[in-house]
Amino acid sequence: MTVSSSTNSASYSGNGSTTVFAYGFKIFEDSDLTVTLVDDTTEVETVQTLTTDYTVSNSGNDSGGNVTFVTA
Repeated sequence: MTVSSSTNSASYSGNGSTTVFAYGFKIFEDSDLTVTLVDDTTEVETVQTLTTDYTVSNSGNDSGGNVTFVTA
């Protein structure tokens, strides 16, 4: 029996003005993504809230879509 798995993730460094970040893999629903911000100074990770902190485009698209933050 063969068991396969893949981890799909994307990581970006923010610049304080960019709000749109691409993801290049299929998700079925907007809520399938977990979006986390990491403070480079403290290394504290903060999970963001869908529709409050960000929106997602192109759920169901094989090639992915974008995560758009409300605030850079």
